[in-house]
This record gives sequence, structure tokens and C-alpha cells, in this order.
Amino acid sequence: MADKDAPTLAQVVEVLQELYPLDYAEDWDHPGLIVGDPHDRVARIVFAADPTMATIDRALAVRADLLVCHHPLFFRSVHEVSGLGVHGAIAGKLYRAHCALWVGHTNADVAYRGVAQAAADALGLTDQRPLVDSGIVQHGQAVGLGRVGELARPVPLRDFAATVADVVPATTYGIQVAGDLDATVRTVAVLPGSGDSNFDDVRACGADVYVTSDLRHHPATDALEQARYEASLRADGIGLGGAGTRIGDMSPATMRPALINTPHSAIESLWFCYALDDIADGVERRTGHRPETQWLRQSTDPWQMVLGREGGE
Repeated sequence: MADKDAPTLAQVVEVLQELYPLDYAEDWDHPGLIVGDPHDRVARIVFAADPTMATIDRALAVRADLLVCHHPLFFRSVHEVSGLGVHGAIAGKLYRAHCALWVGHTNADVAYRGVAQAAADALGLTDQRPLVDSGIVQHGQAVGLGRVGELARPVPLRDFAATVADVVPATTYGIQVAGDLDATVRTVAVLPGSGDSNFDDVRACGADVYVTSDLRHHPATDALEQARYEASLRADGIGLGGAGTRIGDMSPATMRPALINTPHSAIESLWFCYALDDIADGVERRTGHRPETQWLRQSTDPWQMVLGREGGE
């Protein structure tokens, strides 16, 4: 049980929802406070990408009063939270331990210093703008879905891919790369989470490479085939014009965009590089008490073994 002088859960939630307003969430999404008594006190906040049973057990082991996750416990409407299902069991375990659960999902994706900006900053992108502009300005910065930005200096795709692999927390599955490995990368689009419905936005922004997750076979193949075809037209001197066309491209025959597929929860967890301090700072300003914070860094990627990989490049 947290100290009686610690801020209430209700006070902490107010801070969370100032930083990551619920109005920013997609219509289908329902982030916010999922489990918890607003009167309970919060002295220790822990962070994790997914509210799995293993995550809950770790949070309770370190006596957390609040668990902040990116992914929801309930993606769809539910009609029972009994112990017959894992989600009901998780909710019950949290309530019995007086540990709350707050979720920042698509609202945190777009917010200032949220999921997308954290990933873009970690990759070293400058001159950032939203991939899909929401029309919202937060702290003087346009926010929206994903980010587009420039590298400080152009590098080959293979080198940029190595940077992504270094930045994103390691998982068994790793990252996958598609494109000309020797092509120059300057403009980068990044959308942490499932991003294969945004290929048109990526092409329109003129990105050399698109960093996202959960790329399915058919959308990814179609995007790569279109990129190769457009590169062949440029090689034949046929200009395409339109959105995303850049004057003075280094190589008219370079296919764009290349694709980098990252583990979903791993790239999104880069948000916690900002969230731990931003939330603690906000609570301290509001209440005069600074909560302890801890990032539970265990991988919640579902894959535990990868077999049958083709060697080489």
C-alpha cells in the first residue's frame, strides 16, 4: 500500500491525460484508466508495452501502485471479467493488489513526446513532421500519426538498418529489411505499430525508407513492386511528378521507399524513454510528490524461435 501522503490515482490520471489526451485516440480505441480505485495512492509507477500476465506479476513483485502500458488489456468489448478468462484474471489480480492499470494507446501514438516522436528521435531524425497530420498542435508542434524526418547525413540502407537494429530493443525475431541495401537513405518515415495501411502516405512524403511493424505479405509486396516499377520508369527518363517527387534525386533508378519491419511492441516501447520522466515531472508539478518510476524491460514479443532463415544478403 502506497504512503498516505502520495498523490491519489485520480491526480496521476489527470496528469496522464494532459500529456496524452484521450481525445487524440482513434474512434475505435478506448485508452485511459482500465483498472483502479481513484482514491488509491500512487507512489510507484511501472511501465511496460503489454499488460500480459507475466508483466502483471513483475509489476506486483516490485509493489507497483500503477502500471502504465501502451497496449490495451481489452481491444474489444467484453461482457465478463471472471477468472475463467485471462483478462478477467488479470483485472482481478490488479484489483486485489491495489495496482491500477492505465493505457496510452493511439492517444500516445500521436502526442507530443509520444510513441511516434520517441521512435523518430531515437533514430536521429531532424526537421520532423507528422506522416499523417491530425491538425492538432501540442506544445507548439504539429502532432499526428507517425513521423517523417531527415538524417543528419545520408547513409546506405544497410547502415541505417543497422542503426534501427541497435535502437530498437532486441527480440528473437529481430528486424527485416527490403530494398537496395546500397541505396542512399536521407528521408525516413517511421510509424511504430502496424503501418501497412499507410503506404500511400509514405509514397506521398517521398521517404527513402519506411520503418514500421507487422508488414503483411501482400501489402508489402505490392509496395515494393510499385517502387521498383517507378524506379524503372525514372531510369528510362519518364518523370512521374506528383506528391513526393524530389528534385535532384541522387539516383533516378533508386526504388523508394525501402521497408524496415520491426517488432511491434519493441519499437513502441521506445516511448518509455520519455514517459518515465515526463509523467514523474508532471505529477511532481501538480502534487509536490515525485513518484518512483521503473521500466519493466522484458520482451513481450510473442516469438521465441526463428528457424529456416536463408543466409546472406
